[in-house]
Amino acid sequence: MAQIWSDESKLARWLEVELAALDGWAEVGTVPVEAAREIRELAVAPSPARVAELEAQLHHDTAAFVDAVAEQLGAVGRWFHYGLTSSDVVDTALALQIQESGALLLEGVERALAAVVARAEEHKLTLCIGRTHGVHAEPTTFGLKLAVWAFELDRARTRLARALEGMRVGKLSGAVGQYAAIDPEVERIACERLGLESAPASTQIVQRDRHAELLAALAVCASSLDKFALEIRHLARTEVREVEEPFGRGQKGSSAMPHKRNPVVAERICGLARVVRAAAVVGLENVALWHERDISHSSAERVAIPDAFLALDYMLDRFAWLIEGLVVRPERMRRNLDSSHGLYFSQRLLLALVESGLERDEAYRLVQRDAMRAWEEEEDFPTLVRADPDIRVDLDAVFDESAYTKHVDVVFDRLHNLVKEPVHA
Repeated sequence: MAQIWSDESKLARWLEVELAALDGWAEVGTVPVEAAREIRELAVAPSPARVAELEAQLHHDTAAFVDAVAEQLGAVGRWFHYGLTSSDVVDTALALQIQESGALLLEGVERALAAVVARAEEHKLTLCIGRTHGVHAEPTTFGLKLAVWAFELDRARTRLARALEGMRVGKLSGAVGQYAAIDPEVERIACERLGLESAPASTQIVQRDRHAELLAALAVCASSLDKFALEIRHLARTEVREVEEPFGRGQKGSSAMPHKRNPVVAERICGLARVVRAAAVVGLENVALWHERDISHSSAERVAIPDAFLALDYMLDRFAWLIEGLVVRPERMRRNLDSSHGLYFSQRLLLALVESGLERDEAYRLVQRDAMRAWEEEEDFPTLVRADPDIRVDLDAVFDESAYTKHVDVVFDRLHNLVKEPVHA
């Protein structure tokens, strides 16, 4: 990913666009075929150092690039950059960089999804307490928790693939997009050779709603990883300790406290999500530009787009590593489940009383009376209920934990269908 966004790679992509445009000019008969062939044979992407040296004088990076390439070409260099404006080259090359880096992100999502699905299958029936507002609610399974994440990752890859397709466009339409200095056929030929579509209409630039959609897709994916990592952090707390990050031999968790094993990778994922979300804001701000364009978007996206791709690529890699090696503690899940004294059966008891003929509010208050006593006195809820003369239902059926796993296969059947059909850009 770092190589794709390096200066060397950027200049190589600029040259690729320039040569594709030359091929187009040669095909329509404006540039001699021999001249186009000679330029292709002689032209080499200049070094970032040489471009920087020229830019120090010219104060224009694309002009510096064009001059640096022309130095290699001799007399045929007059045809290099013919009919083009800077953004024709920069925006079309950016689309190429985005497609290449987007493919890496999709690979990262696939690896993360595969890791989550594998661990979900492993813990399909591993009972754990579900929490709402941070408070014990009803049992679920750790596998179901992970299945929810898997479907969210599937939406992330679909969203990302769609946004990347929206960025599969180039433009070689000239200074304000009206083809005054370039033949539209040249644009068509060049974009086709580059694996891009021609933007159906453009100004001096490709319109930035496309880039905003892309950065938003990256931000949503990063926010999902943030959510998953935050859950791992909560479950890794000492008081909970249902999961732990992988901890290598010789690793140190704290410079001061030798006992520490901290969820530092999960915390890193949460922190980097803020960077990717910030890039999405930049993308939205870049949509509104003056007239056929100003240049306010350029400086911002030169930071925001590479940073967002680099950060999310790293986050996906670390998240997959985290899930693949996650230490899961079913015995601790069982202990935490039991710590609420069976109160999680309250809804099943409520429904049984309603089915027996009681009004719902009356049934609710009966259950709540025993539940609050169990909560405050740390008594076993099922024991209190069995001793309550006002409650007359089949309590063996009520206090049956298998009810919380009897429909797990419904979700897992959907999960199996999901992983059969990966989405690629």
